[in-house]
Amino acid sequence: METNYYSHGKLLLTAEYLVLDGAKALAVPTKKGQFLKVADAEKNTLSWKSIDHKGKIWFEQEYEITPQQFLPKKKLTDAKANLICRALQNILSTLRTLQPELFVEKGFAITTSLEFPQDWGLGSSSTLINNLATWAEVNPYELLAKTFGGSGYDLACAKHSNPILFQLQKNENPLVEEVEFSPKFKDELFFVHLNQKQNSREGIQHYRQQDLAKRQDWIKKVNRITAEILKAEDISTFENLIDEHEFLLSEILALPTVKQHLFADYPRSIKSLGAWGGDFILATGSENEKNYFIKKGYKTILDYQEMVL
Repeated sequence: METNYYSHGKLLLTAEYLVLDGAKALAVPTKKGQFLKVADAEKNTLSWKSIDHKGKIWFEQEYEITPQQFLPKKKLTDAKANLICRALQNILSTLRTLQPELFVEKGFAITTSLEFPQDWGLGSSSTLINNLATWAEVNPYELLAKTFGGSGYDLACAKHSNPILFQLQKNENPLVEEVEFSPKFKDELFFVHLNQKQNSREGIQHYRQQDLAKRQDWIKKVNRITAEILKAEDISTFENLIDEHEFLLSEILALPTVKQHLFADYPRSIKSLGAWGGDFILATGSENEKNYFIKKGYKTILDYQEMVL
């Protein structure tokens, strides 16, 4: 028997970092995501194959399923491959903890297939977690909490086909609400890949060091900006709001905005997405403004409608 699963990628448009403290975050699922195929295999064996967006196998391993653990059968010499192997062992062991009967007297051949480059930051981990949780019939937020951690907004995007408002709740599943967000001015929005991978854990740690007493005030400000972005009727209003958001986060993180840091002479607006300093940015402008980034050597530029589901 073979079963197939699919999850959308994600982009966080507002409330980066503050989402961890309960701010309402606006996020959008992307057109590209990740597939998971699960087939029956030899008992007590789990073979794993990960395929990239070009159809090339980028990770492969076979595990012996024992009552105690998942034992790798293939010796890996590459350090990155060994890290992935151990991360998968952890995920599989956690799945078994959450669903004890899943691997009893069974074997599986699992294949993952990405539709986007791994370095795009659209959620290769979150789409994997959501697909595995769907297959195993476990709570994806619980699986995430016990493996990679994070707010879980990316899992919500994985499941939805429309923009969402995401808000963490204490000791409960997050609140997820589908919202109308299809700006009249989306022809003036595009995404630029910075190709400067940022470790979100470092950003989160930096954020956590900030003054606790101010966080509720920051959350109120970001919630207001998010609400107003959803209602924005024109590009000028939208630009003012994302500029305000950038300056607020710059103050919170004690870091320059991405525009100040890399694109000080850019004539329109730029917003960081997710971890500051890496992956994609959102920019406003026309074809002329795209040329600004092309001249600076940025080759991956996607229109809003090309990226967002």
